Amino acid sequence: MPGGVSSPVRAFGSVGLDPFFASRGVGPRIFDAEGRGYLDYVLSWGPLILGHAHPVVVDAVQRAAADGMSFGACNSREVELAERLAEWVPSVEVVRFVNSGTEATMSAVRLARAATGRDLLLKFEGCYHGHADSFLVAAGSGVATLGLPNSPGVPDAVSALTVTVPYNDLEAVDAAFARHGDRIAATIVEPVAGNAGLIAPRAGFLSGLRERCTQGGALLIFDEVMTGFRVARGGAQERFGIAPDLTTLGKVVGGGLPVAAYGGSRDLMKWVAPAGPMYQAGTLSGNPLGMAAGLAQLDELERLDPFDALETAAADLVEGIVAAARARGVPACGQALGSMWGVYFTEGPVLNFDDAKQVDTEFFAKHYRACLERGLFFAPSAFEAGFVSTAHTSEDIAETVASVGDALDRATGVA
Repeated sequence: MPGGVSSPVRAFGSVGLDPFFASRGVGPRIFDAEGRGYLDYVLSWGPLILGHAHPVVVDAVQRAAADGMSFGACNSREVELAERLAEWVPSVEVVRFVNSGTEATMSAVRLARAATGRDLLLKFEGCYHGHADSFLVAAGSGVATLGLPNSPGVPDAVSALTVTVPYNDLEAVDAAFARHGDRIAATIVEPVAGNAGLIAPRAGFLSGLRERCTQGGALLIFDEVMTGFRVARGGAQERFGIAPDLTTLGKVVGGGLPVAAYGGSRDLMKWVAPAGPMYQAGTLSGNPLGMAAGLAQLDELERLDPFDALETAAADLVEGIVAAARARGVPACGQALGSMWGVYFTEGPVLNFDDAKQVDTEFFAKHYRACLERGLFFAPSAFEAGFVSTAHTSEDIAETVASVGDALDRATGVA
């Protein structure tokens, strides 16, 4: 495997380590091949909002598997989960299932280009929307971690179709529309940027995007692959009261299995084959195991209604980590929205990707190694959000804050 891994950030190269190999997960903990446990705040990069191997989800997948792994035909669980997503996500009336966030965002952009007859895409620096060619321009996540401003293999002609501006900067958006407005098919945004750490939208930013897209004849795409069911029951669009034209979903939708989706109004989604001429397909899309896992997880979230408690836990974690850092003279700032959270080792505030890049990555790597030694698993990158689950208890949060303090002592040379 290239670099020994199936996805780049797993290589732990930015923190100077070889990766550990996971063998199992239970509740809030993940265990490596040697049996050592770690309190897990990566949670498979977001989808495990109920924690690892939740009995309800495991049982649903086992029962579905007993009926067949994949059919290459329609199955009733697709309809049930589509109905549930249309019920939960305010702007979605019709949904198409795919297998990854990249497929969802790539398809949404293709749909926007088909519906508008335009070719340009407006995106924001540090926002990551998957590894399709159009998105690997000023991207966050692993691209930022590896220090790659772009990617070889992406033709200049493709890169030229993506216009990038700073996140949270409406003046830059205005300038882009003034220059390219009649060619911009869509603006795609992480409504809460989670692939450059965690950056919240400034007051008026998302509503400003809505206004400018409407005025400019472009579609607004909310990439809620990460924020969907994380920052609120109905995602960021519910939390901030903004209706995008198209929404991409992933992570929680599949309960830990590879499931994603994109959706929008009935009129827009009529463009998608076989209802319309815009082609997109997938042999394993809507597979019965993924649908079963997603339904089970959403059923459990509906039963528990844990969203306020999750935000409290995430806020307590951020407050504790930032306080521990500042008490030791380490500059730090952070915030939590829903069950997503992020901490930067910089004074802040962090409002965009340039601000995020002021973080001391060398200190982050040193601190990261000390945290891992103390049984804490965070994303091995200074540019990724963290997550909490319903399985994390207040005792887990307190243990984490205490261990982070010990790790800070090691990183600063106190211990």
